[in-house]
Amino acid sequence: MKKVSLTRKAVGLCLATLFALSLMPTTSAASALAITTNDFVPFAQVAFVPCANGGAGEQVLISGTLHIEQHITINDNRATIKSHFQPQGAGGVGLTTGDNYNATGVTQEVDTLALTGGATEFTFVNNFKIIGQGADNNLLVHQLVHVTINANGDVTNTVDNTSAECQ
Repeated sequence: MKKVSLTRKAVGLCLATLFALSLMPTTSAASALAITTNDFVPFAQVAFVPCANGGAGEQVLISGTLHIEQHITINDNRATIKSHFQPQGAGGVGLTTGDNYNATGVTQEVDTLALTGGATEFTFVNNFKIIGQGADNNLLVHQLVHVTINANGDVTNTVDNTSAECQ
């Protein structure tokens, strides 16, 4: 599957936030900074559904609105970025068969970063479903990626659990 391209606004917000983080002095334990964004972005993408078209597979053009919510908290020497992506009213059409599909799921990511020294963690969970008409043409994708990096920059833990199945 292709990744959804973020809008210039979303990319600009991420870059501006990272720049602001780099300029901030270390905050005291009593203070915190929190920023939340909540956007709805139209999207379209082509995804291959291997179990569609009687098992021959087909490309499915999916479109709808992507709900993107991000929350950034800076507290003490840590920054936590929580991201939530969820298609809203997303559906598609098989480019070979013309069959209709619904696209559902949720993608979440939590990044915890040390502003100076310290460990960093990244957790990414993706559950994406393309549901077709009838039996045996539904694609279910699950991804779990977790990485821990210690204060020396060494990767100390990696979990990668990915599955894609047809039902």
